[in-house]
Parts: sequence; structure tokens; C-alpha cells
Amino acid sequence: MRDIDEAFAVLRQSRFRSRFHLSAKEVAYLEQKGLATVLEHARNFITTRLAAANPLNDGRQTPIKNHPVFVAQHATATCCRKCLEKWHHIPKNMPLTGDHIDYIVSLIEHWLINQRV
Repeated sequence: MRDIDEAFAVLRQSRFRSRFHLSAKEVAYLEQKGLATVLEHARNFITTRLAAANPLNDGRQTPIKNHPVFVAQHATATCCRKCLEKWHHIPKNMPLTGDHIDYIVSLIEHWLINQRV
């Protein structure tokens, strides 16, 4: 796994990853539910959609909009196992550990906080 600052430095260089921003609807949802609740959603999404060694529909399991976490996952390259391996050096074909999940949620948290500024 990369250091979070290093990860964001690399992600900023990607035109694709840099184009993601929360819509007004997603910002309103984040404000209404609160960051803690949205991060619980993130942990749940990661655990149920990405944690398996070979998740169902890998590469297509994360919608691109309609929830702040989904947008954050695409912005932070934590949307599928291929991106996790390419951008964060988390190997495919093995289950995510608790440390991996904590790292992913931290990336999402950092991105969401910066979106609210």
C-alpha cells in the first residue's frame, strides 16, 4: 500500500481521476447523513463488494454516481480490484485484510473532506 500523501500525489496526475467531484445532490446527502455515517457506508461497500479475492462483477461493481462513496471510490482508484492493484499495490486474487479496508476507507475519507472545503 502507498502512503496516503503519495497516493494522492499520483492520483492528481491522472486526468481521469481528477475529473471526479461530488454533485450538489451528493454533497447534500453527505451533509444530511454526516461524514461518520457515510464512512460506515464506505466500509460496508468495500467489505461486501471488494473484499473477496475475486469479487463478483469486478470492474463493474461500483456505480459511478448517486452516492458520495461511489464517486470517491472512482476518484481514489478504490473502485475495483484492478485499480487497487494498479494504483495502491494491493494484490488481486487475495482477500482484503482489515488493514487494506482501513486504508481504503482513509483514502475515501480524505477525498470527501477535501471535497467539502
